[in-house]
Amino acid sequence: MNIAAHEGPILETERLILRIPNADDFEAWADFHADPVTMEHLGGVQERSAAWRGLCGMTGAFHIRGFTMFSLILKNGPEAGKWIGRIGPWQPDSWPGTEVGWGVASQYAGQGYAYEAAVASIDYAFDVLGWDDVMHCINPRNKPSEKLAAALGSTNRGPTRMPAPYAEVDVNDWGQSKAQWQANKHLRS
Repeated sequence: MNIAAHEGPILETERLILRIPNADDFEAWADFHADPVTMEHLGGVQERSAAWRGLCGMTGAFHIRGFTMFSLILKNGPEAGKWIGRIGPWQPDSWPGTEVGWGVASQYAGQGYAYEAAVASIDYAFDVLGWDDVMHCINPRNKPSEKLAAALGSTNRGPTRMPAPYAEVDVNDWGQSKAQWQANKHLRS
């Protein structure tokens, strides 16, 4: 087991454990980044070596910024302990806002995992990180992510730009303020 395996916050939902990514996630992480369906709106398929650098960058972001996307780990059942995606707070240098982003492996998409983890992640961003606003960079062709953002109470606030190498990718800023999130809490119960 690697040293960083137990560093950082751990969030639990009904079906998931959200924790900081670590080297134990790499095989599933590499498979995720090699899947063209999963990666269609997440920057495109990546070679194994690029996926490794991405995992290290995601984990390093926690040590540098104090937050990063969480690894999504199944909590119960025959697949307990399985890595199925990444979701959570994300703001690399020059990013257009304080994002809670998501990506779930294609074989687990559409099962409510992203919604469940996004609620926990947005709560964390507002309550622990002290953010006043959460946004999601969503390509207008990514209808499932738009549907998820709307279910979370976010609205399309118009076009935005990510930094290079994604500066030419069309994305909209879906998001909401902390006050809006708190006002709509009754809808998530």
